Amino acid sequence: QVQLVESGGGLVQAGGSLRVSCAASGGTFSTYSMGWFRQAPGKEREFVAIIMSSGRITYYADSVKGRFTISRDNAKNTVYLQMNSLKLEDTAVYYCAADRARVVQTTPRAYDYWGQGTQVTVSS
Repeated sequence: QVQLVESGGGLVQAGGSLRVSCAASGGTFSTYSMGWFRQAPGKEREFVAIIMSSGRITYYADSVKGRFTISRDNAKNTVYLQMNSLKLEDTAVYYCAADRARVVQTTPRAYDYWGQGTQVTVSS
């Protein structure tokens, strides 16, 4: 059983930056692909980014490509999402998720474990 705890959310002005983190425990972190998803009020949970277990392969949603960077530190059992040039539409609860599969997964139901989420609010 893997436990995931997100942190680092908050309020930021449009155009600003924020980094959210996700600390994992209870499993072999280095064997999991790690994804970030987000969910805005009244909307479905949507894929943001994924990083494969080695850290060498990443994939992003078109809406965040070039602005967000996903990374991981397997020694610290932590995955990060650096968010730059934030827009109002990036406002959402951000969730990290762990997946045992060794393929890029962008659908929420493919993931095995989830954190509780951290709120990111972008203001004008």
